[in-house]
Parts: sequence; structure tokens; C-alpha cells
Amino acid sequence: MRGTLMDNRLGRKHILMHFVILGFIGLLILSILLAVCIGSVKIPFYDVYRIVLYQVTHIEVGDPEILGGGTLYEIVWNVRLPRVLMAAVIGILLAVCGVVMQATVQNPLADPYILGISSGASLGATFSIMIGASTVFTGVLAETGTAFWAFLGSLGATALVMLLSTLGGGRVTSAKLVLAGSVIASLCGAFTNMMVYIGNDADNMKSVTYWLLGSMVSARWNKLLLPGICMIVGVVFFLTQMRTLNTLLLGEEAAITLGVNLSLWRKVYMIFTSLLTAIAVCTCGIVGFVGLMVPHIVRGFAGSDHRYLLPLSALFGGIFLIWADVVARVLLENTEIPIGVITSAVGAPIFVYMMVKKSYGFGGQNP
Repeated sequence: MRGTLMDNRLGRKHILMHFVILGFIGLLILSILLAVCIGSVKIPFYDVYRIVLYQVTHIEVGDPEILGGGTLYEIVWNVRLPRVLMAAVIGILLAVCGVVMQATVQNPLADPYILGISSGASLGATFSIMIGASTVFTGVLAETGTAFWAFLGSLGATALVMLLSTLGGGRVTSAKLVLAGSVIASLCGAFTNMMVYIGNDADNMKSVTYWLLGSMVSARWNKLLLPGICMIVGVVFFLTQMRTLNTLLLGEEAAITLGVNLSLWRKVYMIFTSLLTAIAVCTCGIVGFVGLMVPHIVRGFAGSDHRYLLPLSALFGGIFLIWADVVARVLLENTEIPIGVITSAVGAPIFVYMMVKKSYGFGGQNP
């Protein structure tokens, strides 16, 4: 009898979570369209809907004059929509990486930057801006600019962390990964600060600071392809790994008993999330708190089961960063605030609230 009641409860929760996921998908689409309407030039929702519908399906609705050209069309299709979609893609990437990272290292305070990825990207970007690293290479590599060097720095930091975590023999554990990440983050931060300190170009220093705080201002259709593809590949891959991610939450002994090679999967997940985070960082700079905050919020109402936690975190991450970017655009007149400032300002109070309410449980348990 008790087993039947438990099965009924699980079945109802499964159905409810599916409806919640569908609701979040609808909310993400609505957020994209509404965010395009908001800016220094306010655009009616109906006009945004018509332009996007025509460009996607070639179905004409209403007056056809604005559908293929003009100022309104340029603002909607070539300026705001790529930016809003970029925010959604980066939000999804960071949120998914945060969920996987927290399960992999079994640490509720883990986020996509725990391996020193952000510090490596900061070092690469600072090197490019302050030292003029584009003069080192010519041709294609020189044209890639800051993004290439940020990506290179991210991958270099990840490689060093993986190397350090294997020193001394034994398996790669969550403690080794966290400690190695802290070491590499400190080293990269030291070199970054040194370059900023010895630099004497005020414009370059401002560029470094702005990039390190994150921005979607450079979003264009041609820059959306790579992170978009990586987002799809990453989400699809991790959706196939939900059972293994759930097993990781049980701990070392339980996972080994169930036949899960923790050391192998930690390496695979860390490398994969590092690559995805590096793509996000080199695209729009460093956007903090998304991968750390979003999984905790979703875990509060969806639980720790990755069947629900992963897709809901991805959708919520996209929605959150879309509206964070909107606030960054419109909060101050004629001035754009770096999006990293907005995410940090929102993330800190939320964490304080969760600590007060003791709703920051992890792996099904509350401290």
C-alpha cells in the first residue's frame, strides 16, 4: 500500500514537472520577444512579432512595409534580437555547466569558474588588450582578437588544473579538482593584476575592466553561431547523462557500488564544461553568479533529480540572463552597465535569503 502511494506521488510529480518545463519554454520565448521591445527606442510587441515571424517563416502579417527593411526592421532583426538570443544562449550554457559542476565536485558552491576558467580567460584577455598580443600572430589569428586569447587562456587553465589534480597518483577526486582550481585561479589572477599594474594606457585598462565584467554589446548573428551550436551539443549531451549525474550525488562509495567510474566521468564532465564555459567567456566576457545561483533556485522547487533540475536550470538561466541584459541596457540613460554587475547584484541577496531560509540543500539534504 505504501509503495503504491509512493508510486502515485512520483507519477504526479513527473507529470507536474513536465508541465513546468513546458511553461518555462513558453516563458523563455515570451521573454525573448518582450526583451526585443525594450530599449531606448520602444517598439510595439505586435511589430516585433510580425518582423520575427516574417524572417523565420516568410509569413506576412499586417503592413508589409516594415518586414524587410527600414529603421524598425534593423533595430529588431539586426541589433536587438541577436543580442537577446546571445543572452539566452550564454545563460543556458552557464546554468547547465553550473548544474554539472556542482554534481561533479559534490560541492553546492561550485560554479563554471571553479577550475580557474574565468581567471585563465581574464589572463588571456588582459594579455591581448594590454600587451597587444595580436601582433604576435598574423592573418586569421590576429583578427580573432581578445576572444581568441580568452579562449586560449581558459583552455590553458583547464589543462593545468587537470594536470595538477593527477599529481601524486591516485584517482581524480573532487577535493583535488577544487584545490587545483584555486591554485590556478590565484596564479592567473596574480599575472593579470601585474599586467594591469604595469600598463600605462587608460583606454586599455578601461577595456580590460569592461570585458572582465561581461557585456552582450558585441552580439551579432555571425557571432551567435558557435555558442549556439555548443549550447545545443552541450545540453543534448548532458541530458543523456542524467542517470550518471544523479549517481554522483550519492557519493564515492555508493557510485563505486553501482559500477560508476567516478574518476573517468569527473574528467569527462570537467573537460566538457570547461570547453563550454570557455566558449561563453570568450564570447561575452565574464558573467558571474549565473552558474552558481540558478541551480540553487531551481533546486529549491524542483529538487535534486537531474531529470528536472537540468532542463529547468537551462531554461531559467536563459530567462534570467535575458532580463539581466535588459536591466543593464535601460537602468541608466545613455549608459550601459556591464551585465556582470547586474548578475552579481542580484545573486548576492538571493544567496543571503537562501542561507537565512536554509534552502540551500544539495543532493537531497539540507545542512
